Amino acid sequence: MKQIFINLPVADLKKSEEFYTILGFTSYPLFTGNNQICMAWSKEILVMLQSKEFFNVGSAKQIADSKNVISASFTLPVENLEKLNEIVENGLKAGGREALPLLDEGFMQVRTIEDLDGHLWGIIHLDIDKFKELKSI
Repeated sequence: MKQIFINLPVADLKKSEEFYTILGFTSYPLFTGNNQICMAWSKEILVMLQSKEFFNVGSAKQIADSKNVISASFTLPVENLEKLNEIVENGLKAGGREALPLLDEGFMQVRTIEDLDGHLWGIIHLDIDKFKELKSI
């Protein structure tokens, strides 16, 4: 099985765990320890919330201040616009910030939310049939 582990430095493990749970992630205890909490979006997509000290073990580089600097962004596809809006609204109630307004291109809608540490997540609904129609024109 192919998986991706996304490692994110966070200021407060418990608050970040609560935020990601409210977004729809689930706890994945197998990879959780004293300095990191694993959250699963699916069996293939796992987010490792790590204390900043733990995240930086083995690196001489500074951790980017993700509240002021973008270093990466992540995109989570969802099945419909209602689910997209539900996830973002839940994230806002949990302390996240909507970084950009809704982008609606007809075949695709995206809302972008920042987590408590400024990490960017695009929540996207893509109507693949409409997209294919546009590509064939």
